[in-house]
Amino acid sequence: MSEMPAEDGAVPEEVRGRLALALDLDDLVEAHRMAVQLRPWFGVAKVGLELFSADGPDAIGALRDLGYRVFLDLKLFDIPTTVNRSTTVLGSLGVEYLTLHALGGVDMLRAGVEGLHDGADRAGLDDPTALAVTVLTSDDGAPPHIVPNRVRLALEGGCGGLVLAAEDLQTARELAPRLTRVVPGIRLSGAPRHDQARAATPQEAVANGADLLVIGRAVTRAEDPAAAAAAVAAAI
Repeated sequence: MSEMPAEDGAVPEEVRGRLALALDLDDLVEAHRMAVQLRPWFGVAKVGLELFSADGPDAIGALRDLGYRVFLDLKLFDIPTTVNRSTTVLGSLGVEYLTLHALGGVDMLRAGVEGLHDGADRAGLDDPTALAVTVLTSDDGAPPHIVPNRVRLALEGGCGGLVLAAEDLQTARELAPRLTRVVPGIRLSGAPRHDQARAATPQEAVANGADLLVIGRAVTRAEDPAAAAAAVAAAI
């Protein structure tokens, strides 16, 4: 990007809006501290199972109060009625993104999308985006037909986006060019991959068409999280 950072050190909003900070912690105090520290580089905060299990809706409210858009990553997978009722509640909390597992099928995805939109509408909130999880970035053994099939399920189920590995972005662009493409497992070049079998650098993901990059341990467990965050932002 050619734009210079703002005077407070923040990168341009168009860059922050493409970076999601994965707060994979079980302590809201620690998550809040990390979110404050890294706010200059991230516009989206991801709340996963750990933090939501520990603090539930309070985690969402705390991050919204800091100015983050909240990405709730629960990978819901159950019968359609249960998913619909759950997403209706979650949609009313003000999340921007919510994950559903595409393995649940079209009926489940459609029920989840409808519940999410209904919940947001009843609360007077903007329409959130349901993201269909295709194949986890920790899974390097899925047969090649799985991702295309799950992209089609996401389309039929009315989802607004996909969660997929960088190497699957071309498939998503071909089959569902209008869906938002979210890529987790982002690592700086040379950094540890941890349990992400299909990791990618920020440059690789953006070059292949990612709209939103999810960054967790590459920043949160770095010796200098702020420096690591700045390096990720600079890379895109």
